[in-house]
Amino acid sequence: MNKASGELVKKLKKQKRENNFLLFLDNQKIINDAVAQGARPIVALATKEELLPEVECEKYLTSLDIIQSLSDVKTPRGVVVMLEYTQHVVEIPKGNFLVLDGIQDPGNAGTLIRSALAFGMESVFILDGVSQTNSKLVRSTAGAVFNIPVFNLSRSEFIEMAKKEGLTLAITDMRGENVFEFKPKTPLGIVVGSEGQGVSDEITAISKIALTIPMHEGIESLNAAVSGSIVMSLLGRTKL
Repeated sequence: MNKASGELVKKLKKQKRENNFLLFLDNQKIINDAVAQGARPIVALATKEELLPEVECEKYLTSLDIIQSLSDVKTPRGVVVMLEYTQHVVEIPKGNFLVLDGIQDPGNAGTLIRSALAFGMESVFILDGVSQTNSKLVRSTAGAVFNIPVFNLSRSEFIEMAKKEGLTLAITDMRGENVFEFKPKTPLGIVVGSEGQGVSDEITAISKIALTIPMHEGIESLNAAVSGSIVMSLLGRTKL
């Protein structure tokens, strides 16, 4: 088993900084999910030979310091695999879908993507937000990001597509219709805005539906991932 050279490590660090479609993963299950859905493993590094995953790629032994420099986990497991992620070609949704409007927090985005898969959403659109290859996002989805189409678009690109295709969007708003009583008549895009800013004015302007989640007094709002998951759960139970 070859040892990773300083030149190789330097090259990997450079690629990590510059290429948004490279994944650096250390979890065997998530690695397997990624490979099963088309991600191509390029190189694997580990502190011990027995830690190297069973994937077809170049493999090297290295120090824990090197693993830590390539992994985004505070306490890595002694292995990291670099994979090339193939972005999905944008498709017009025919069923219910999720729109993440300006969400930068990878934990919230990952949780919402996981919920989207659980509650039968067809796809996820991330507008001016965190990349779907962000390692924290990938971990937060528990591999779900590889099992549902996720598209990164600019807000303006999505608005152009939504208008052209006549997509129906629903936002959450305190003055909206009670989500527990809402009966959708057409496939919907559930829009979740960022924690700080909420849904943007541009997306609000093209959204035909506003939904509210009834809450007890004293609570003004829910975490974005929680509210989005509730709405998707209810929508997923409804048959058009």
